[in-house]
Amino acid sequence: MDALTLSRIQFAFTVGFHFIFVPLSIGLALMVVLAERRYYKSGIPAHRAASDFWIKLFTTTFAVGVATGITMEFAFGANWAEYSRFVGNIFGAPLAAEGLFAFFLESTFLGILLFGRKRVSRGFYYASCWLVMAGAWLSALWILIANSWQQTPRGYKVEDGKAVLTDFWAAAFNPSTAPRYAHTMAGALIAGCFVVASIAAWYLLKRRHLHFTRQAMKSTLIAGLVVSAAMPFIGHWHALEVAEEQPVKMAAFESVYETGPNATLWLAGWVRDGGKSVTGVGIPSGLSLMLGLDPDHVVTGLASVPATDRPPVQLTFQSYHIMIALSFLFIAIMLVALVLLLLKRLENARWMLWVLVVSFPLPLLAMNMGWMAAEVGRQPWVVQGLLRTEDGVSPVVSAGEVWTTLVLFAAVYAVLFVAWLRVFLGIIRKGPDELTAASEPAAAETAPVGGTER
Repeated sequence: MDALTLSRIQFAFTVGFHFIFVPLSIGLALMVVLAERRYYKSGIPAHRAASDFWIKLFTTTFAVGVATGITMEFAFGANWAEYSRFVGNIFGAPLAAEGLFAFFLESTFLGILLFGRKRVSRGFYYASCWLVMAGAWLSALWILIANSWQQTPRGYKVEDGKAVLTDFWAAAFNPSTAPRYAHTMAGALIAGCFVVASIAAWYLLKRRHLHFTRQAMKSTLIAGLVVSAAMPFIGHWHALEVAEEQPVKMAAFESVYETGPNATLWLAGWVRDGGKSVTGVGIPSGLSLMLGLDPDHVVTGLASVPATDRPPVQLTFQSYHIMIALSFLFIAIMLVALVLLLLKRLENARWMLWVLVVSFPLPLLAMNMGWMAAEVGRQPWVVQGLLRTEDGVSPVVSAGEVWTTLVLFAAVYAVLFVAWLRVFLGIIRKGPDELTAASEPAAAETAPVGGTER
């Protein structure tokens, strides 16, 4: 393989691995806030133990997320030097803002959570939880501002072969920033809810930490169902923006070859002949209805641009539809689990508890599939309409050098993942601080909530 292909593989690998920890930390930050809120209002030691438990899981995930994000900056300078020269003037502002206004906010107040429990007031500690979550959300915003500019560039001019910032606000709030941010954050919250539900389900199966588990399960199922149910509407908003700003990407999402009305909305299928046909199950005129509320709405097709300007259709189509299929599965899982909880049958429904235990990786898979659809779908452009991916690679980096760094990254990431998994699972095995939790009245442990003990 040449240096361009290897550089793309390396970046996809590093970003994909990093993206495991980002949504988990965002989702767990919300759980920290909810748990600490209970302790702030009640003062019950068991609620404090629950908050400390989620803080430990959040901190472990946050630390590995930071470590795995550093390699992407290395890749920008080493493998994608021409791309970095082109976008450097644009990306400088949001990346600096991410470091100054988000990362330092998050890491500073995380220090309060780790070392300040006995040194600050309960109110200040609770406020710190909110600020940590705000830092995580702001960090995601600035990164998505930078990425969204690549998709729908605004507020720039090209001088001497470089994009120069002319309007910060136009560049920052380009047409895809808001829907992409909403879509990504909703996905991160769903991922966090599924991880919490998985942990809670495991404790219910083992009949451990029942009071803590029942509170966590109720909160996460309600939040998970609300966000999962909102996702199709957020996704629709994003799809309308893509159809308007990146019509060829939308054509690849649904394998629309010829521009015209009555475009099919595919539920599942296999693309043939480079996008000219699909074998599968679809809704006739469904895409036209979705995008224009009219079966005669004209949808731009792949044939509207030369073959060299079209993305890989099969990969884009499949990743997009896997993401959508999983999003509806999340609604079903959360809905069934919440109904069983309200009927006080969840704790005895071992099959449902096992579904929750094993489904925690699915939101992470869905998010990576969505990222793949978004990034592969804009190929061959690394900056839509301005810079091709092949023109962004570093001309002096050889394929052998990229291979070397790819192998090194894989080795380091394997060690990091094993270390994170051991610590993360170790925290779960131990559970909330039993000595602290034990000071709560025993009745809290025995009164069934959403189930019956045997």
